[in-house]
Amino acid sequence: MSHVLAAVAWPYANGPRHIGHVSGFGVPSDVFARYMRMAGHDVLMVSGTDEHGTPIQVQADAEGVTPRELADRYNRVIAEDLRALGLSYDLFTRTTTRNHYAVVQELFAGLHRNGYIVPRVTTGAISPSTGRTLPDRYIEGTCPICGYDSARGDQCDNCGNQLDPVDLINPKSKINGETPEFVETEHFFLDLPALADALRQWLDGREGWRPNVLRFSRNLLDDLQPRAITRDLEWGVPIPLDDWRDRPDKRIYVWFDAVIGYLSASIEWARRTGDPEAWRRWWSADAEGRDARSYYFMGKDNIVFHSVIWPALLGGYSGAGDHDGEPGALGRLNLPTEVVSSEYLTMEGRKFSSSRKVVIYVRDFLERYDADALRYFIAVAGPESNDTDFTWAEFLRRNNDELVAGWGNLVNRSVSMAAKNFGAIPPVDPAGLTEADEALLATARAGFDTVGDLIGRHRQKQAIGEAMRVVAEANKYLSEQAPWKLKAEADKPRMGTILHVALQVVSDANTLLTPFLPHSAQQIHELLGGTGVHAPMPVLEEVDDLDGGPAYPVLTGDYTVGARWESVPLEVGRPLAAPKPVFRKLDPSIVEEELARLAG
Repeated sequence: MSHVLAAVAWPYANGPRHIGHVSGFGVPSDVFARYMRMAGHDVLMVSGTDEHGTPIQVQADAEGVTPRELADRYNRVIAEDLRALGLSYDLFTRTTTRNHYAVVQELFAGLHRNGYIVPRVTTGAISPSTGRTLPDRYIEGTCPICGYDSARGDQCDNCGNQLDPVDLINPKSKINGETPEFVETEHFFLDLPALADALRQWLDGREGWRPNVLRFSRNLLDDLQPRAITRDLEWGVPIPLDDWRDRPDKRIYVWFDAVIGYLSASIEWARRTGDPEAWRRWWSADAEGRDARSYYFMGKDNIVFHSVIWPALLGGYSGAGDHDGEPGALGRLNLPTEVVSSEYLTMEGRKFSSSRKVVIYVRDFLERYDADALRYFIAVAGPESNDTDFTWAEFLRRNNDELVAGWGNLVNRSVSMAAKNFGAIPPVDPAGLTEADEALLATARAGFDTVGDLIGRHRQKQAIGEAMRVVAEANKYLSEQAPWKLKAEADKPRMGTILHVALQVVSDANTLLTPFLPHSAQQIHELLGGTGVHAPMPVLEEVDDLDGGPAYPVLTGDYTVGARWESVPLEVGRPLAAPKPVFRKLDPSIVEEELARLAG
């Protein structure tokens, strides 16, 4: 057993999340975390809503509410939606807790002591109409390096280079189209060049990463520049230095504080368990967490923050880099084991865009379709290593032809025949198993090694494909053995054997599919006569801020219960009842209906 951190990208709390978001950070991380728990590892899965920065302030002003009120609203919406999807967070929290503020300020102070945070007078972008700072991401223009005409003020998505808004050609505000004013202002910068060699050495030691992530990350090291980590803002974490901490116009910027959320959420989780130091088993680079592994899940637009910026913060705080230094009060901290980045999911050939109504939000989707139907589509057809397109026609086909006609059909006919003819799990004929029986059982048992290895290496498409291959072999076995033809009393022992084998493989396949399809896995466990929790689910709890701030909801759960990653022999004689269908067959008319909604 080892300690495994599943660190999941923090959704921004300025609106509900759409299915493109959860295809990148949500479902893949949950599949991985569920498998790792089932395989016996001690998993800590953390995240929360990212709630600071100018975009929240801008939207709150437009709606006539405070930034906290806006964040409160969408924190709850997002948490409820992720719960409905079955994402098994040990803690899903938020960045506006006092615990988070304290951890962010500790990392800032440690980096500052070690010489990796330095003051500089720089040029900042101001909105002429409001006088407020314009965030880098809200300024767009032509990239001075590659000429891409939609580069952001912090990064060009075409060439991947870090940028400064003042360097853009023809910069414009994305909020109202005006040309920003650039004024001198004093801020603190992260000295990334002083950490470049340490980052390069660390990246050179990474193994098993997706090649595009590693290649992109290494390329960024060639031109690292100091990066501003404070802004002229009212909404954010105060700067923990004399003459700065009480200033109402200067705050730590959102990109710095958000990535620290992985650590602050782990610390909050430990404090809520009654063992405030428990987080060190996943984070301490000294004795407690020496053998821990950490996996970070996000979309590809977040690679730079997780493969360069976050390791730089962790290394600089721990005393690595050109300036050396000593670890702060939190000790030396583990760097990521792997950055698991997904590509983009598009919708009907177009990029997701809430403003252009090219979108379907998770909540709206789950009002009309089952959570496991979406989880299945993401697992088999999501953007694991290539940009992929969500179409309603393909969603319909996957649901009806694979989930319903493949997996659902196997479950239904196996349990139905056994319930009708035996009323329970039938025994195996004393005459023994045939070669065909043994072959199918061996195929199912082999799936545990094959599927588990693929999930562990973040090859989830291949993994669910292997699990569904077991399902296909079982359907083929039933068709060839045709137990429904064995109607004579003398044939009943053979019928019982065939159905016992089929039900055993249904049980095994259900376990193989549990990380992907936890809702239906629980149902199938019960159809097979099982009791208790097979696939534990998250719960939404209202909690008080540990340090006296406002109360808020968190996602958490007890994941010490549930199925293990192994074949469990079915108990002969366990009562069975006629099953209800596990998956819903969808009418083809949904395609036109959904396309009409999209057009409207």
